[in-house]
Amino acid sequence: MTGPLRGVRVVEMAGLGPVPHAAMMLADLGAEVVRVDRPGGAMSPLAGAFDPLLRGRTHVVADLKAEGDRDAVRALLAEADVVLEGFRPGVMERLGLGPDPVTAANPRIVYARITGWGRTGPLADAAGHDLNYLALTGVLNALGEPGAPPPVPLAVLGDYAGGSMFLLTGVLAALVERSVSGRGQVVDVAMVDGIGVVAAKVWAMRGAGTWSDERRANLLDGGAPFYDVYRCADGRYLAVAAIEPAFFAALLDGLGLPAEGDQHDRGRWPALRERIAARVATRTRDEWVEIFAGRDACVSPVLSFAEAAAHPHAAARAAFLTHDGVVQPAPAPRFARTPAEPGGTARDAATTPITAWLQGRAPS
Repeated sequence: MTGPLRGVRVVEMAGLGPVPHAAMMLADLGAEVVRVDRPGGAMSPLAGAFDPLLRGRTHVVADLKAEGDRDAVRALLAEADVVLEGFRPGVMERLGLGPDPVTAANPRIVYARITGWGRTGPLADAAGHDLNYLALTGVLNALGEPGAPPPVPLAVLGDYAGGSMFLLTGVLAALVERSVSGRGQVVDVAMVDGIGVVAAKVWAMRGAGTWSDERRANLLDGGAPFYDVYRCADGRYLAVAAIEPAFFAALLDGLGLPAEGDQHDRGRWPALRERIAARVATRTRDEWVEIFAGRDACVSPVLSFAEAAAHPHAAARAAFLTHDGVVQPAPAPRFARTPAEPGGTARDAATTPITAWLQGRAPS
């Protein structure tokens, strides 16, 4: 493997959600990642036999109820730089693999753990998923149309934006600090905390009195007619984000609409929205793409995943790649001296017992 994390050893305790996503990114960036799977439980039940989230790993099987396999995991952790785990509070401790014994045996390890609700508080032991965490942070309530239930967003805001991104940030920060102190530490991530930080801009606007908890009543939640999504003649959609005056002028020019009055006069917004919607509905999405090509109007087609992977901009940047017949996002971010290269996509459930793998591995 290449990448800026080459030489960093990571042990991933298999799970779903943010842990495999963070492990994928660490592997993309060159870390050596060993995923410790349960017997027969390597793959995501939602992704099928070719899961990009599991790319770039070594997969081993360990029955954590068996003392011999737990000893093998301890041996693996004793030489690791990072361990990632996303079990409920207390699980790793009951297995004898919690932070205290692991850091005692390996003071340099970064012990990174993530839960949805956090390890303290009245909900610490409760079950939950992405949607639950969004619901409790105020973010879910801000989505959708007034008077209707909030829509169910893709399960990436909690698990990944508020979860794995903060897990990665904690791991990388702890590794930097270790380069100074020589000591690892425990990194504790809660998705509800991360979602709150992701929404910091909204909290700032609320504090300034410029954000209402009423849906679609704000500048950046679809309340403004120049920051919204419109239906085209072919039933597809156009995203409009013409916030600045120059972009708004270019939007009106491209639509063939006259510039009248103050863009930010909220009293004019309903009528302006109707004019924009009526005009957008006269052409297909791709016809509007041609009209707005070269105009700085902040207008974009709303693409499907298949269209996104095939878009000329994505192709020019090699933003997607294909491994084992599976289209998937390329590693990000990009590095000038130490480019990241993704490993192969996992094909099957792991079958190599951890004890056999340790015995057959070259000495570290």
